[in-house]
Amino acid sequence: MEQINSNKKHSNRRKYFSLLAVVLFIAFSGAYAYWSMELEDMISTDDAYVTGNADPISAQVSGSVTVVNHKDTNYVRQGDILVSLDKTDATIALNKAKNNLANIVRQTNKLYLQDKQYSAEVASARIQYQQSLEDYNRRVPLAKQGVISKETLEHTKDTLISSKAALSAAIQAYKANKALVMNTPLNRQPQVVEAADATKEAWLALKRTDIKSPVTGYIAQRSVQVGETVSPGQSLMAVVPARQMWVNANFKENTTHGCTDWSIGQYYQRSFMVKMLCFMVG
Repeated sequence: MEQINSNKKHSNRRKYFSLLAVVLFIAFSGAYAYWSMELEDMISTDDAYVTGNADPISAQVSGSVTVVNHKDTNYVRQGDILVSLDKTDATIALNKAKNNLANIVRQTNKLYLQDKQYSAEVASARIQYQQSLEDYNRRVPLAKQGVISKETLEHTKDTLISSKAALSAAIQAYKANKALVMNTPLNRQPQVVEAADATKEAWLALKRTDIKSPVTGYIAQRSVQVGETVSPGQSLMAVVPARQMWVNANFKENTTHGCTDWSIGQYYQRSFMVKMLCFMVG
């Protein structure tokens, strides 16, 4: 009975080891197949660098830096404020430009109002002149007949001359004011256009105290600091567009699996799994 039990245990042990051997064989066979099909050509390196096309960020106006919102490798979206400059001087300049524009508009508008006034004065002076001319022409024959004295005729003549001079002065004033207006709408008057352009420039200068990102990407080459005084054209940082980045990877020759016939500049297509630890543009 004991011999039968012993043989049975020995038989079960052999089956167990046989099954284990089969399982291990299948596992190793599967691993080898996966390696030969997927991993045999896989190479790795830690000598790789992420780079991209950097869009330089520079100041467009001078001023003192009050805020720097981002540092190198920070992700920013298009339109995000990167750097803010002190707005005091720009705000004052804009207010002055607005006040100057308002004054010039008022002064120019007076010319249009005076145009009507001068036109009315010309009409009144012309009426006075016509009346004086009629009086003089009527009294000339009366003076010849002795009905009125020569002194009365001379007085009438003086009035005619005076009214003619007044009419001429009114016409000249009307023409002078008309020359200033030049039959041009108020918003196209040269002085108004000039003041409006100055206001736009002042507004733009104030807007440019907030320096925004032109693209979505990563901050690089930041050199600006809070408290620094910057001038137009001075480089502050760069933004590398997120969709314009690539990896420069260096591989040892003995890891390229026999591809020793590669040449400089040769195009070689391969997919990579990359884990980016840090992004820096030199």
